[in-house]
Amino acid sequence: MLWIPGPTEVRPELLAECGRPAIGHRSPAMRELIERLDPHLPLAFGLGADSKTACAVHSVSASGLMEASLHGVGPRVLSVVNGAFSKRFRDMGRLMGKEVTTIDVAWGSGVDPAELDRVLDQKGPFDAVTLVSNETSTGVCTPLGPSAEVLRKHPRTLLLVDLVSYIAGAPVDFDDHRIDFAFAGVQKAFALPPGIAVCAASERYMQSARQQATRGWALDPVRIVEGHLQHKTPATPCTPLYYALAKQLEDISSGAMLPEGERGLSGADAWQARFAKHERMRDRTLAWAAGHGLNPFPVEGFRSPTVSCIAAGELDVGAFVAGLKELGYEISNGYGDLKGKTFRIGHMGDHDEAGLEALLDAADRVIARLGSVAADA
Repeated sequence: MLWIPGPTEVRPELLAECGRPAIGHRSPAMRELIERLDPHLPLAFGLGADSKTACAVHSVSASGLMEASLHGVGPRVLSVVNGAFSKRFRDMGRLMGKEVTTIDVAWGSGVDPAELDRVLDQKGPFDAVTLVSNETSTGVCTPLGPSAEVLRKHPRTLLLVDLVSYIAGAPVDFDDHRIDFAFAGVQKAFALPPGIAVCAASERYMQSARQQATRGWALDPVRIVEGHLQHKTPATPCTPLYYALAKQLEDISSGAMLPEGERGLSGADAWQARFAKHERMRDRTLAWAAGHGLNPFPVEGFRSPTVSCIAAGELDVGAFVAGLKELGYEISNGYGDLKGKTFRIGHMGDHDEAGLEALLDAADRVIARLGSVAADA
């Protein structure tokens, strides 16, 4: 069973949706399929009933929508870099010819709002700030509220946010957090196979995007968002994943995957209960780690509800990961320079607390075995 930080384990019911017969992407059936998504996407992004923010789906990876987001802003970009994927956001802007300034933050932490404010004041004005809300590489979750407060002092600067391992696992509250464009793939806390991505765009962002002379074609954010609003797609979409996403959104909104005592919840309450489940799984994982003398890699206040990155200490990470795989559980080694120094558990999506207990029990057995091997050596 997959407990890596994505792709996550996919329920058989969702895989079955991917086996539906093909439909024409300009047919009434496609329009109806898109209409199934529309009541639920605003709940995923935490939008109020009167929000003017537009949601959309596109048949591309999250990295595709990362690039699309940059097509909609002017040339001066400030990138917060505190992990591998925020670095990708920064590098993508440079490859696109943007004038990119970087705030480098130590891996394991999030940006200091005072430092963000200082750079915006002293080196701005900027057309956009890029931020990864939940660094899958490090298990760092950057609180969106403090950054939003800073950006409110800089009204011409748009906020672009990577929500890849955050959305459907924690509350986005897009408008309250003054986000202008946010995006994510569906293979993390949405618990679907990879291949499509979701996004939301503010009115301010759409106005900016329409003013850009060059936006490409397949990754044109205006084409993507306006097409979805018209219940059309720019090109042939991955309809099997649209079916799976529609089913998953309906199940989340109806509380179908919640613990038994919470299955009467629906709508925003069901989404909030899903978020609370992820927080409990995070807390249980960190408590388990502490019981083995292991510490979280992220500093206090920046620990992800969906991905726990644990500093390995003297634990042989490769042997630990391999031992768990022998028992039927897959977790991840550290990412990049953190390989062998950390391991990551993706407790997100449709995983539940009973499943987490089974994983942690298996981890206890592997650690006990590795400890005895070390003692014998």
